[in-house]
Amino acid sequence: MEEPVYVLGTGLSHNGSAVLLKDGKVAVGIEKERLTRRKHDGGNDSAAIRYCLDAEGIGLADLALVVQSANFDVPPRARFQGPRLFADSAHPPIATISHHLAHAWSAAGTSPFDACAILVVDGCGSPLAQCTDLAGAALPDDLTGADAPMWCEKDSFYRFDGRRMTPLVKDFSPLDNSAGSLRMQATRHSIGGFYSAVSHHVFGNLDDVGKLMGLAPYGRPGAVGRPAFEVRDGRIFVTEAWQAALDRPASSYEAFRADFQHYADIAFWAQREVEAAIAALFRDRLARFPEDRVCYAGGVALNAVANARLLDDRVVRQLYVEPAAGDNGIALGCAYHGWIELLGRDKVPHDGGTCFGRSYGPAAIDTALADAPEDWEITRPEALAAQVAALLAQGKTVGWFRDGSEFGPRALGRRSILAHPGWPGMGDHINANIKFREDFRPFAPAVLPEHAARCFESGRDSPYMILVDRSRAELGDTLRNVTHVDGTARVQTVERGWNPGFAALLEAFHAQTGIPVLLNTSFNRRGMPMVERPEEAVALFAETALDALVLQDVLVRKRGGQG
Repeated sequence: MEEPVYVLGTGLSHNGSAVLLKDGKVAVGIEKERLTRRKHDGGNDSAAIRYCLDAEGIGLADLALVVQSANFDVPPRARFQGPRLFADSAHPPIATISHHLAHAWSAAGTSPFDACAILVVDGCGSPLAQCTDLAGAALPDDLTGADAPMWCEKDSFYRFDGRRMTPLVKDFSPLDNSAGSLRMQATRHSIGGFYSAVSHHVFGNLDDVGKLMGLAPYGRPGAVGRPAFEVRDGRIFVTEAWQAALDRPASSYEAFRADFQHYADIAFWAQREVEAAIAALFRDRLARFPEDRVCYAGGVALNAVANARLLDDRVVRQLYVEPAAGDNGIALGCAYHGWIELLGRDKVPHDGGTCFGRSYGPAAIDTALADAPEDWEITRPEALAAQVAALLAQGKTVGWFRDGSEFGPRALGRRSILAHPGWPGMGDHINANIKFREDFRPFAPAVLPEHAARCFESGRDSPYMILVDRSRAELGDTLRNVTHVDGTARVQTVERGWNPGFAALLEAFHAQTGIPVLLNTSFNRRGMPMVERPEEAVALFAETALDALVLQDVLVRKRGGQG
């Protein structure tokens, strides 16, 4: 038998990660934050790489190639914000690619399409001087000044034919060096930079710019009477006149709550402006380079509301949004670039899954529970799904820890907190007593695909929780905890092929209640990465109001009326 060929991809910007391909398929992948427990952690990649190698049971000598990417650097072999694992050896060879190219390959490698167009949109990619994908691409005419080498990518458009990635259009912008609360936290004219700036204005931080999307439905039109963007020759530019209207940055959460409607109105405006800018960008690129099948990556692609509008308004016919669209997906793209482009291998069809973490066996579970309090009941039920479904049907909350963790920002039934979608007051209870987060934050419905059309208006497949739909009005009470204030829901259709355990739980809950939907939210609390190891799940279970915890085939319940 031939030895397997391993390619390692590593991303060293914020939201760092590492991904290991084995003969062209993802063997294991992890985001650095899950290991260090520091949200959005990046930089040095030793911990993430070691996790991947250990999970696969191999060493550096087994790697055919390493491909890396970082925003503003070509990371040296020996050190990058600390020692790297490659310091003492000339093997394996290391190649470096630029930021948007890595995003594009992450979509190309995992998409269901043999050939497609790919659009990358984010806040800030690589500077022009470090881009490795300029040949043949249409570049801006104004990319001529002395500072042009440091202008950074803001959107890039590619064609992928199944083997080669061809850059077609790349746009760049200078970094924003202005002062004040409305400084674009990236490039001056990027959609992602705009969204980050408004999020910082509203919430006072950049910990989770996605909160702006959750706040927007509470807002009203008319708060800002100026457009945020203008489109010139297919390019997106951030205007300046609107900035005067944003003159009250939130100094604290208390200040935000005291003027909630004002900030909600700003979020409403910003979300609509972003949706229009994204649609304009797609329309221009597809008018110039027609293609029915389109992939989408970069941090802006995490905007589930804007993504759904692209389909609802028929801007695109077939859309694949890379599940780890943000910088956590950079390592994935690096790995696929190495396998297909540098090693010259054929693309191996991806199974659609996005759960790349290692599994934890009985010994790890037993160790995590070794010091469990005496009032915890620990069992291994034969009919686990049925018993957990019964708890959920009674209005209990469950921490669900099964198999390898999700890669990307969404909990998809491996590291999830689950609850009844219609139990009165459940959403407020989870936000206040389990997640410890803002009360306007919504929850997602997880549904079996064959029941999606019964519960949601479009009923489209949405396995990665990256598109919104509208809950059917007649199910208002049944879906009250997973329907946002504007009637929308960020749906997850649960695929049995790569998510069998979660699908089995949904089937059991449906059999007991007649409801084919569960409330699904990430297994973490505010400011914390999703849990990765069993001991982190146990600790969060202990400190929150969760009623029950599933660790593989183990069910843990709190006695004393709590579960």
